[in-house]
Amino acid sequence: MADSEDKPSKSPQAEEGHRTVETLQIGRGREESKTVEKKVVPPELPIEWTKMGEITEEEALPMRYPEDVAEISPEELDICIVGTAGMKITVMSNDFHKNCNENLESLVLRSHLITNMKGLEGFKKLELLELYDNQLQDLSGLEVPGPNLRVLDMSYNAIRDMSPVSICVNLKELYLANNKLKEIKGLKNLKQLKKLDLGANRIRVMDEEELSGLENLEELWIGKNKIEKIEGLEKLTKLRRLDVQSNRLTQVEGLTAQKDTLEELYLAHNGIDDEGASLPTGLGLGFTQLNVVDVGRNRLTSTAPFAHLESVEEIWLSGNNISTWEAIEPLKKSHEEGKQKMDTLYLEYNPIASEFEYRKRLAEWIPSLKQIDATLIGGLAAHGMPTAPKPSGDPVIPLAEEMRQLQTQVFERAQGEKSNE
Repeated sequence: MADSEDKPSKSPQAEEGHRTVETLQIGRGREESKTVEKKVVPPELPIEWTKMGEITEEEALPMRYPEDVAEISPEELDICIVGTAGMKITVMSNDFHKNCNENLESLVLRSHLITNMKGLEGFKKLELLELYDNQLQDLSGLEVPGPNLRVLDMSYNAIRDMSPVSICVNLKELYLANNKLKEIKGLKNLKQLKKLDLGANRIRVMDEEELSGLENLEELWIGKNKIEKIEGLEKLTKLRRLDVQSNRLTQVEGLTAQKDTLEELYLAHNGIDDEGASLPTGLGLGFTQLNVVDVGRNRLTSTAPFAHLESVEEIWLSGNNISTWEAIEPLKKSHEEGKQKMDTLYLEYNPIASEFEYRKRLAEWIPSLKQIDATLIGGLAAHGMPTAPKPSGDPVIPLAEEMRQLQTQVFERAQGEKSNE
């Protein structure tokens, strides 16, 4: 009889304990099966395995306070400490305010390893608070300094809830970029706010209820999120700059209230096509102040959605699918009719940009252009920028030749100085 129990099983089932069926030879040619209960006990894990993920004393961050990194004078009204390698604050401490001027107005602790805001309780006159690039996970600690703050910058942390900013009713600038926010909260009472940066978070919806109270907002930066629709801007009648780049937009809409205020609109890296760029509540509006439109890296095949924008000075259409001169004719016609005086046009990384004499033809079609893609037309001199002075009556020297002559002069002068030594 084969004794299978002497042979340790290597199957996954055997390692967990299971029943096996063994065949026994009984007499001549007779076989009988019986069930054998087998249970394998796994070896004990090494003790260090049971402590994986725990921070040892050697690995723990040192307790380093602001006064360990920089000298703080009780007379100072502005403190700015930027972390460097090996000299980063890890704790502010509950008594931090006792080491500073009680009338402190500005506190900047940038690029450290701070995880909470304990120690701010005594700063009742603080107007600017910046903890940019730290390891904060929440905004607790704003209760005392919050009502007097004018500028709050908590970008590049790990904050998930922005609702505590509601106590900062006098804020004019709020920066919460590069955190882990999923919702817009705590804003509806911030009626003094002029600049709001919520870029590079996880926000999906532009909440109308929260945004509606921002009646003085001039700049809204909310790029690099997961937004599918521009909305909630009906009460923002002073908005001048709007950045919704790198989201999930397929159309531009909801900008009726900004028809006479919007100056710059950034929509690059979305999924906007010609139809989505022509909606009557979006780019189809007759904006009176709009001078910069960035719709690079979208799905556009024509310039038609922008031909009616009379105030526009710069249009960025890089990286779309504009492939024919017919697609550019709307801009040409608008210029010929005197409706548009655009001076900068980006069409690089479109199929049309590989056409023979693309730049020359584009400059002829739209004579008001001073810049095509990243290159000025006619060089620096054509735009009143400084060049080497020229005697009266001398012909204009091309920029490349002028630079070559200057280099030659420098080289000859250096050679002359060397020969005189």
